Amino acid sequence: MKIICIGRNYVDHIEELENERPKDPVVFIKPDSAVLPREQDFYLPDFSQNIHYEVEVLVKINKVGKHIDRKFAPNYYDEIGLGIDFTARDLQQQLKEKGLPWEKAKGFDGSAVIGKWFPKSDFKSVDDLNFSLLKNSEVVQSGNTRFMLWKIDELISYVSQFFMLKKGDIIFTGTPAGVGRVIANDYLSGVLENEEVFTVKIK
Repeated sequence: MKIICIGRNYVDHIEELENERPKDPVVFIKPDSAVLPREQDFYLPDFSQNIHYEVEVLVKINKVGKHIDRKFAPNYYDEIGLGIDFTARDLQQQLKEKGLPWEKAKGFDGSAVIGKWFPKSDFKSVDDLNFSLLKNSEVVQSGNTRFMLWKIDELISYVSQFFMLKKGDIIFTGTPAGVGRVIANDYLSGVLENEEVFTVKIK
């Protein structure tokens, strides 16, 4: 299983972090060891003093595909979810300043929260999904997939030009504005179309 992540896919988040707007999707990969087991707490790592939450809509690939035309992309997934891309922001900034890869800041153990999956058919349109993240019962991130720079089908087509997609691969589609730091005893919950799909306690 690959975890393929898309960065800078919402304009408000690009502006929030004062990043340059990309001409193509920004792609990075988390290893499968990044997945936080269900019902397990997230433990703050020793190598960072600034772990940020980033809530994202997820797509699970259902069959093998490469060089997928956008018009055929809907055939390659039938489940939608929600998760968190935990990021060691301080470490990421150090790596970016040196022009180095982000993997240490993005792919560390437990950095990928994956909530419940829902049939794509449950939703009227995957390009109009409301989602949010609550921290200690207060909404800190709120987004809708219609504001993506590259929609889900575009992302599947683009990513498949570089990596063969396989059954079970997961695509993190990017985060909206509102990212922020977590500290011990914070409680996070993700909501997709008014339904809670995951909860995480920070230790």
